[in-house]
Amino acid sequence: MISRRLVSVFSIVATAVSCFTIAVVHLRHRDLMARTEYEKELRALRVEIRAEIDRSRTGVEPAAVPAATSGRTTRVDPAGSRARMVAEIKQELQNEMGLLPVQLLRERRSSFVELYSYDNLGKTNYGTAGYLGHGYFITVKHAVVALGEEDARPSARKITSVKVMYQGKEIPAKVIDTGDADVEVHSGDWAIIKTRELDLPPLRADTAFSYDFADPIFRLGNDYSKGIILSTGYVGQRTTNGLVTCLTDGHPGVSGGGVLDQRGDLVGIPIGRMQGDYRFSFILPLRAEMLRKVPIWEPPLPVTQAVATEQQQ
Repeated sequence: MISRRLVSVFSIVATAVSCFTIAVVHLRHRDLMARTEYEKELRALRVEIRAEIDRSRTGVEPAAVPAATSGRTTRVDPAGSRARMVAEIKQELQNEMGLLPVQLLRERRSSFVELYSYDNLGKTNYGTAGYLGHGYFITVKHAVVALGEEDARPSARKITSVKVMYQGKEIPAKVIDTGDADVEVHSGDWAIIKTRELDLPPLRADTAFSYDFADPIFRLGNDYSKGIILSTGYVGQRTTNGLVTCLTDGHPGVSGGGVLDQRGDLVGIPIGRMQGDYRFSFILPLRAEMLRKVPIWEPPLPVTQAVATEQQQ
């Protein structure tokens, strides 16, 4: 026969366990509610910031959406945690969407010009050139040189003049340097041309860009001879002949334009597209060799030397 004392002890223990279980369930439910509310606010904040970024890119205001007029109190956050959250989410979205600030894009766009070359057969070809400063431009060789022009026959194609479009006028340009390409879409398919000094913002050249797979990039070029047009894309794979594939359109006229990284630096030039598919392009990564006759450009210092220079300053 079970004693009354044992029954009492068992009842007390059971009651304590029940109360503890109820408390744990209540706390977990409250935490779940708080987490759900936080995630809801976070999603709403992301949508709001994404809309703000899209609006800044397109200049189009979103359609008006009705909202309730009931009041709601919020706690004042003296530490500015919400502001930090907004900044972090905005940066995250910009990285995810592969965005550059609108002002920077406008400035970089004005560093590129339409390029036109004329040959002895009466034909005109168009492309793009990027401004390096002091009248120097970088472009592709096949836009300013008739590849294989060593042919001495009178009927052979020859480039008779090269011009860039500046403020609605064609400015004559002179070929200063070229690579060793004898065919298009080749690692030596580059050229430097020079005009008189123009009032254009010079590009910052970066010959050390790593071209990691899926890195976002920005392509600017004279798309179908309709002016300088921006296109975004992603890095693909390196080819055996020293080029890089990328997922961005390769329309006629963009050859010689610019490939920019997320800092807005010039890291390469588009030189061709995949045969039969405009969605995949070939990029020629920028090399120090290409800028050897541009006196205003200086190659970056080695890391150890750069650190030593900073310490001296």
